[in-house]
Amino acid sequence: MSTAKSSGGSFAPLAQPVFAVLWAATVLGNTGSFMRDVASSWLMTDLSASSAAVAMVQAAGTLPIFLLAIPAGVLTDILDRRKFLIAVQLLLASVSISLMLLAQTGMLSVSALIGLTFLGGIGAALMGPTWQAIVPELVKREDVKSAVALNSLGINIARSIGPAAGGILLAAFGAGLTYGADVASYIIVIAALVWWPRARNANDVLQENFLGAFRAGLRYTRASRPLHVVLLRAAIFFAFASAVWALLPLVARQLLGGDASFYGILLGAVGAGAIGGALVMPKLRQRLSADGLLLGAAITTAVVMAVLSLAPPKAVAIVALLFLGSAWITALTTLNGAAQAVLPNWVRGRGLAVYLTVFNGAMTAGSLGWGAVGEAVGVPYALLIGAVGLLVAGLIMHRVKLPAGDADLVPSSHWPEPLVAEPVAHDRGPVLILIEYNVEKHDRSAFLRALNDMSQERRRDGAYGWGVTEDSADPRKIVEWFMVESWAEHLRQHKRVSNADADLQSKVLGYHAGPETPVVRHFLTINRPGKA
Repeated sequence: MSTAKSSGGSFAPLAQPVFAVLWAATVLGNTGSFMRDVASSWLMTDLSASSAAVAMVQAAGTLPIFLLAIPAGVLTDILDRRKFLIAVQLLLASVSISLMLLAQTGMLSVSALIGLTFLGGIGAALMGPTWQAIVPELVKREDVKSAVALNSLGINIARSIGPAAGGILLAAFGAGLTYGADVASYIIVIAALVWWPRARNANDVLQENFLGAFRAGLRYTRASRPLHVVLLRAAIFFAFASAVWALLPLVARQLLGGDASFYGILLGAVGAGAIGGALVMPKLRQRLSADGLLLGAAITTAVVMAVLSLAPPKAVAIVALLFLGSAWITALTTLNGAAQAVLPNWVRGRGLAVYLTVFNGAMTAGSLGWGAVGEAVGVPYALLIGAVGLLVAGLIMHRVKLPAGDADLVPSSHWPEPLVAEPVAHDRGPVLILIEYNVEKHDRSAFLRALNDMSQERRRDGAYGWGVTEDSADPRKIVEWFMVESWAEHLRQHKRVSNADADLQSKVLGYHAGPETPVVRHFLTINRPGKA
């Protein structure tokens, strides 16, 4: 990862016109989306008093992100990102236009609302990884971290404005105008994307196809133990914390006796709390570790859920949701930062897509589950059960430490080009790679331990099979082997090896007793006679 410092502080990216325009457009677009979500959640309470039905709106918005985040991450890497984003914005605009027309004509039903919310979730699933991936294209390399932080700030500005504005519009003018405001926001975003003077992608002879990139992303996820820890911590936290989001419309209406504008104010308080949390986050990080921050977020969220279950005065509920917003942004940035830190650039979009899949899967399952619990035992008891569960889970998972994320994942480019007698077709495969070591008996155990550690790197970077063998005639000769699905994938593997991997490889080579470096051989599959 780059260690370059920002050229002009936290707001330096806004001095770059392309980023500033797209950032402002994104804030407006997200504001419109929050307005739409407020209208949909509140309309569902008009259409049905069922806790399960209200929770279905939340689930319908997050389920597509759970299902499609990984394919979206792959598409982000193989399609023109600007055209892809424009197409997604058109899809989202069409959803809001449909909601606007149905609401205006009084034809909006429970099934239509859930179905259109699901389509909106598809658009969000396709858009999420792509917005994250274009950041390095919009700013200087040293300003990427500041740009990511500004994007997070922009989302929470929209979260603080959108729900409140949506609630006010909904109460004053109805759902039709509220959805219409969301449509207008998409028009602004599309105009900004059309204006964006994006350079065309250079042709890459090793560019991945969809299925190959999909498999590579899954292979990396399966082999990355640090990422597994982040995903586990995220799944546990969000499964319990989703209770407050799934039941909040009913809390506002049934427990607190509020109207649509009050519900918008509650959501606005969450956004305002998130902004406040983002501002104090640097000081908190100086005093607390990532695990400490996540535990604090779990405790705070549990306390807020318990307070809401008691049907407090409206002012107390608003203050409680300020704390919820602060805890929520703390959890989001801590877990997202941990995921970013363990992902190299070549698989960052797909790795983050897996993280989004887990996040939204936990939110979807949690929303459905807590809706059913609320239906069975009532909203107050459902909130209390969720609060106790989150508190206990937070204390237990605090023992499963998040990865430090201090490994140098910048490509090392230290592997020499493979020797070939003649050019090899990129789609030819599988490829078998053999590496022959000479290891003395007294070094054998330590060597095998180091080699086993390196097996994870082989699998992360493209290998689908790995093993170690010894020569029956000379046990000093140990052969490491791994298989890659094609010649092109092996060439990509050369480009993916990081500096941290190079350090690990140096440790393995330290046990090699030969006068020269280990012998590396590449074997290509030969088609049988009569086979194409």
